[in-house]
Amino acid sequence: MSKDWGTPEHRPDLGRAHRIPKKLPKVPASRKRPLPRQGPPMPKLPAPESSLLRPTVQPMPGGRRSPRPIPPAEQLPYAQLTTAQSPHLPGADYPEDPQQARQHRLQLPKLRVPTSLKFWAIASVVTLTGVSIVSVALLLKLPAVPNCPSIFWPTASASLRLYCAQLAANKQTANDLLEAIELINSLPADHPLRPEINRHIEDWSQQVLDLAEEAFDQGKFSEALDIANKIPADTSARAQVQERVDRWNEIWAEAEKIYKEAEAALRQQDLRKAFDIAVGLLSIDNTYWKTTKYDELNGLINATREDAAKLAEARRFIDRGGLSNLSEAVKLAEEIGDGSYAYGEAQKVITEAGKGMLELAESALDRQDADEAIAILRRIPERANLEAEAQDLTHLASAYSQSWGGTVADLEAAIVQAQRLQQGRPLYGRAQELITQWQAEIQDIMRLETARQLAQPGSVGDLRAAIAEAEQIPRGNPRRAEAREAIADWTREAETMEDRPILDTADRFANSGDLTSAIEQANRIGSGRALSDEARQRVRDWTDQIQRTQDQPYLDRARELATLGNLPEAIALAEQIGQGRALYDEAQADIRTWRNQTLGQERMQQAYEAASISTTTGLLAAIRTAEQVPEDSPTRPEAEQMINLWSQQILQAAQQQAGYDLEGAIATAESIPPRTEAYDAAQLQAQTWRQQLTGEEL
Repeated sequence: MSKDWGTPEHRPDLGRAHRIPKKLPKVPASRKRPLPRQGPPMPKLPAPESSLLRPTVQPMPGGRRSPRPIPPAEQLPYAQLTTAQSPHLPGADYPEDPQQARQHRLQLPKLRVPTSLKFWAIASVVTLTGVSIVSVALLLKLPAVPNCPSIFWPTASASLRLYCAQLAANKQTANDLLEAIELINSLPADHPLRPEINRHIEDWSQQVLDLAEEAFDQGKFSEALDIANKIPADTSARAQVQERVDRWNEIWAEAEKIYKEAEAALRQQDLRKAFDIAVGLLSIDNTYWKTTKYDELNGLINATREDAAKLAEARRFIDRGGLSNLSEAVKLAEEIGDGSYAYGEAQKVITEAGKGMLELAESALDRQDADEAIAILRRIPERANLEAEAQDLTHLASAYSQSWGGTVADLEAAIVQAQRLQQGRPLYGRAQELITQWQAEIQDIMRLETARQLAQPGSVGDLRAAIAEAEQIPRGNPRRAEAREAIADWTREAETMEDRPILDTADRFANSGDLTSAIEQANRIGSGRALSDEARQRVRDWTDQIQRTQDQPYLDRARELATLGNLPEAIALAEQIGQGRALYDEAQADIRTWRNQTLGQERMQQAYEAASISTTTGLLAAIRTAEQVPEDSPTRPEAEQMINLWSQQILQAAQQQAGYDLEGAIATAESIPPRTEAYDAAQLQAQTWRQQLTGEEL
């Protein structure tokens, strides 16, 4: 073993070693062994700080201390030392001989201990930080815990089971709590830990029931039932399960009933009823139904309300009629999806609009416009479920266009076209009706042609024969209107030929002055015949001539009496002309004039009597009475003149009254009726007096 050169007893010359000359002798070049180069040359070490150049005190043998200067950096050949040469490097060989060691020590520099306060401060902080980190890590390092999932439970101890069960229960989920219960419940009933186990089972079972209640409150009904049914049978929580389940079933059934009733009201588009029913969910003892489902139902009500507004607008378009309005109605209704409660109503609106388009197409066919009908049929939406009807009507449009030619050949071609619609098609019945109609029309055309041939000679008998033939065309047949026109023409022509001689005979009687015989002859022509209007007019003219001749003397005498002022007798004489006679209207006009004249005179006489009192009250009564004179009475100008005069007299009376009774004067002036000459002046005067009265009060 080599000696310990670090102790003082093995360093006898250490004292002299500290007495280093100012300049160390250079190491001979022969003793320098450069290190092998494996890379770029090492950089020159930087010069030590000035603080490291200060002399340090080193302990010497015998307890003496001697200052030793640190040599400069350029005198330290560290870069050229090898492991064998440097005693400060690991693996260095120290010479056994003290003399050689001393010589070797003199040739090699010693390691220096830093004396800088900054260095030691940093070193202290680093050391303390490292120690602290290690200490904290040791303190926080938990002992190894059992890996519960990998434990073989048949051989596990009760304490280990309880420990793992507690870990599982701490997760506070239903499955973990049930697993924890199952883990410790398998221990024997006489186990020493059984009381603690039972306490945990009771606690965890109640927690499981609470979690089931929470799941139910969140709307997870099936999950809540599943959790509750897994609670151990021998726990107090299990005794509460049936009661809870019954309550849950009752709450859930009541909530579902309310929800379904609200949905039914929505399907019926009764939004007010749906909302009133939905409010009932707020009284349900369940958060899920009171919040989530209530909000969901309110959203459905709002969506249905918007859809209902669209449907209402669509129906207004349908009521307006026309292709463009029906198309707008379809567009609005198609915006309602199949998830809406108004989808059924929307489908009805679309179908209704489609049927309206079918009717428009049929109307176009009635106007003999097949192109427009086909264009309308192409606008019918698919959702109207009228595709088959549209196809059949398109097919019939071709048959219609064939029939419009009006000839027998055209009608036969139309029949062939309509017969292509097979039984079972939506418009098969309509096609059969058209076929029957066109077949009847062919027969009518043949009858009309026969009737025209019969009427061609032009005699009364020929015309009657033609009429009889045309009358065989039944009412309701397509050619019935044409036959009726032909019958009317032939009938008029035949009646004219029959009645013209009678009317000519009546004219001859009238020309001879025998109006009575003329009237009797003309009345032979019955009403409704071709010349009946002409005959009736002549009868009225001849009757007027007779009545004027009879009644004119009475009317002339009545007018003479009225001129003489005997109006009552004139009225009585004129009233003898009865209603319906030729001069009745003239007599009644004269009677009204004479009665108005009599009434005007009576009213004016009463007015004069009232005004004779010469008081404001009398003058006002006179004005009111005079205003009752009829407008067409001869005394009306006189009445208006007196009304203006009396109003001026009332104004003068008010002006006189103002000298001693200003308020009374105002009342008198304001009593003057409108539409009189003094009315405007009276109103202005009353306003002036009222201002004076107000100034005096101030």
